[in-house]
Amino acid sequence: MDQTKLVRKAKRGNKDALLTLIMNKQDEYYRLSYTYMGNKHDALDAMEDMILVLYEKIHSLKKEDAFYSWSKTILVNSCKNLLRKRKKWMYVEDITIQEKSSGNVYTQRDQQLDIQQMLSLLNEDQAEAIRLKYLCDMDYKSISHITNVSMGTVKSRVFQGLKKLKLLMGGEENEEY
Repeated sequence: MDQTKLVRKAKRGNKDALLTLIMNKQDEYYRLSYTYMGNKHDALDAMEDMILVLYEKIHSLKKEDAFYSWSKTILVNSCKNLLRKRKKWMYVEDITIQEKSSGNVYTQRDQQLDIQQMLSLLNEDQAEAIRLKYLCDMDYKSISHITNVSMGTVKSRVFQGLKKLKLLMGGEENEEY
């Protein structure tokens, strides 16, 4: 069924239509959530929060064709809220359990830690833009919408963040990307 028709049905209270819309992009939602949260459990919690907000606020959506960008913005806000709560309540180091997947679990965990460590060297806005661009494979327009900043600002954050990472990693300053 057409996305616009499903959104209209969901706005009229059809739970199955809303569920269909969510399930159509479940992998994208999970990848986006995992990028922020860093582990499966918290990523799924953020997605649950997003689904509740979508259910409660679907009637306020003005443009049916903007459903997915609207829902991803809600998901990012859910992730940020959970991260804020976690910072308030966390007294010991967060230990995540590596999910079993193909390849060496320890090598994957080391690579994940390396990426997170490198991104921690950037300011929060640059790290967020780079995560969304390269880990979630989002375009600049989508990132702009989700983060509520101009596309030029997003491009600048990605460029400056990559430039800083390259300098910190011992790369040449004058090379093009």
